[in-house]
Amino acid sequence: MTNEIRKDAETRMEKCVEVFKNQIGKIRTGRASPSLLDGIHVEYYGTATPLRQLANIVVEDSRTLSITVFDRTLGAAVEKAIMKSDLGLNPMSAGSVIRVPLPPLTEERRKDLIKVVRGEAEQSRVSVRNVRRDANDKLKAQLKDKTISEDEEHRAQDDIQKLTDSYIKKVDATLADKESELMDF
Repeated sequence: MTNEIRKDAETRMEKCVEVFKNQIGKIRTGRASPSLLDGIHVEYYGTATPLRQLANIVVEDSRTLSITVFDRTLGAAVEKAIMKSDLGLNPMSAGSVIRVPLPPLTEERRKDLIKVVRGEAEQSRVSVRNVRRDANDKLKAQLKDKTISEDEEHRAQDDIQKLTDSYIKKVDATLADKESELMDF
């Protein structure tokens, strides 16, 4: 019974870390990355459609993304969607290809991005702790129903605390990597 609670908590904590990695992957560093444009949606036949479904996005060089739109009539809409996004990018159309040059980050902008990344990390830590709280509540409920002993409950809570600590360390390590990546250029 306690193993099921532990496995459930571990899966949910792993998901928290994955969501954190995905969120900070969208925050731009000095390098071009197709994941940078993941949050952009383009109006396509009256529906907001993710850019990835409408175009092929590749890294041309370290500071330029190249977007090849499948439907040529969407070129202007894709450019407009990229300009509207809060990424501060200026796409340039060159026939059927849209090039998105990434301007170098200023020191001030880097510090702002680090604050954003730290905020995401804190949200991820809170999510991991919420999973721990849920698991501990389930253990207390089992103790109350007398399906486990106090010793088993105490051991399981210690185990879940160790699990929580390890996942928070993973979040911190990912945060440190992203911060160094932001400050490198």
